[in-house]
Amino acid sequence: MMRRKALDRLLLALGLALSAASVALTPAFAHVRSESHSVWEINGRTIDLVMTIPKVESQRLNPNGPQIDDAGLEKYLAARVYPIASGVRCPIAPPIVALSSAPAFRRFDFTFTCPSTRDIEIRSSAFFDVVSSHTNFAQIQNVQTGDFVEELITQDRQTVQVTGGQESKLKNASIFEFIRMGVMHIFTGVDHMSFLLGMVMISRRLKDLIFVVTGFTIGHSITLALAVTGVLRPHADYIDALVALTICLIGAENLSVATEKPAVFALGLAAIILAMAVIKLMGFGGLPVALSIGAGLFTANYLMISGHLPDAGRLRMIITLVFGLIHGFGFAAGLLEMQIPPGRLAEMLVGFNIGVEIGQLTLVLGVTLLVYALSRIKWTVPRPVFVDFASAFLIAEGLFWYVSRSFV
Repeated sequence: MMRRKALDRLLLALGLALSAASVALTPAFAHVRSESHSVWEINGRTIDLVMTIPKVESQRLNPNGPQIDDAGLEKYLAARVYPIASGVRCPIAPPIVALSSAPAFRRFDFTFTCPSTRDIEIRSSAFFDVVSSHTNFAQIQNVQTGDFVEELITQDRQTVQVTGGQESKLKNASIFEFIRMGVMHIFTGVDHMSFLLGMVMISRRLKDLIFVVTGFTIGHSITLALAVTGVLRPHADYIDALVALTICLIGAENLSVATEKPAVFALGLAAIILAMAVIKLMGFGGLPVALSIGAGLFTANYLMISGHLPDAGRLRMIITLVFGLIHGFGFAAGLLEMQIPPGRLAEMLVGFNIGVEIGQLTLVLGVTLLVYALSRIKWTVPRPVFVDFASAFLIAEGLFWYVSRSFV
């Protein structure tokens, strides 16, 4: 009966967390209230651009006056939207043509002549100066090769590589390169390594370690695939903050179990997180209020449940699966910045995921074997002392990252 009640409380906590997390995991276009569309046709050194802009966007350029005329909008766009070849901006080949369009839109045709066909990029900084959340939906077609891709241009990603550079490397890369990328993502990500080390400390038996690693693997595999294939487009800043929170929770669970005072940690951390929601309501930035409230309620419920269960191994597998969902979006963040060739997407996902697994298993097994070896020669401090010290460090590290990343 006690385990059933604990499971019910756990499912309630997960429901609250997932409801709030929908703020962070909604596809990108659901957050966008300002947008434009561009179609780029690349034919050797000649690049044709058709830019489609809702009239409400051009009105933003002169909010207190009349709608900006065609000449003014052409001048604004020409200064901010253009291709680049071999590091050199491609000049416009006049004239700029205003095309007919639906009543609520304005369309313009630009032609550019590039100095070469090497390392072509497209750049758009239009409208970010008036609406930072603006998104340009770009369709890019290379007439000569037949390649066609779609890209999102945002304030954080105003330049997209079309030929050469990273795109060319990925197109010709072997699956071993994708595996290497996954391995390096683990060994160069301090936050992911911290979380994995926390999982080792929280697992007192090999069975517990298998449960948490399995749950984490299933979780990050799901969301890595969803994010890279575009089914879900995570908000990178929110995901970074939630990754930090998972590190803090792993450390807090260790200490709450060791001290047998889960309420102290549950209420303390929840109060800090909920205080951030109040700060957001006061207009000082931070994560969305719903996300902070959900994170606070989940933190309180999770720590109270884990602190009162004599054997939380199997239930912890569910929790680490949820943590894995969050970390999977974190893994995807770096990949989303690359222009992944559509024909290599499945191979890249498989290779990168294998690399992540190799990296995390190497880290987990390496730490476990090191601790075992040191314990055999009696060069270690008592496990409770080390775990308490390391857990306190994880709480401080995770909480610092959570707060600082929330206000980026």
